[in-house]
Amino acid sequence: MIALSIVMSRRNPFVGFSRVVLIGALALSGCTSGNSVEPGKGSAASAPSSHKQVGKASWYGPGFQGEETANGETFDQKKMTAAHPSLPMGTKAEVTNLENGKKVEVRINDRGPYVGNRAIDLSRAAAKKLDMEEDGTTKVKIEASPNQKADSDGKASKTE
Repeated sequence: MIALSIVMSRRNPFVGFSRVVLIGALALSGCTSGNSVEPGKGSAASAPSSHKQVGKASWYGPGFQGEETANGETFDQKKMTAAHPSLPMGTKAEVTNLENGKKVEVRINDRGPYVGNRAIDLSRAAAKKLDMEEDGTTKVKIEASPNQKADSDGKASKTE
């Protein structure tokens, strides 16, 4: 009865009722189960099964050769790699040049681009395959499966 008198208010019964509801809600919130996703596995909401994007691609090469990328590896302009602002590191992405239909598969190993409204920064080797090296930029379609990773040689391996 003492607890009830602390919660209830003689002047305004609504205040007392609000307190009872609040205490009940707090008690019930502690009864929810935790996240059942295994650590390191992610969830469907945090890792979309596919990523499709149309935007402008650029490339980077000689000035960054030998520099450290965002994932800690050494940048090599001769490898099929790319920088993307949000795709998980190691993700395999297919990039299609929408001006000529040429395609290349790259592995995300860096963050960027940080210039203008560009969607992806490709290595020089990837830019050559898309035949965009001279132009510097081109409109592309990016298709990726964040749960489809590539090893450092670019070979795909499914992660779950």
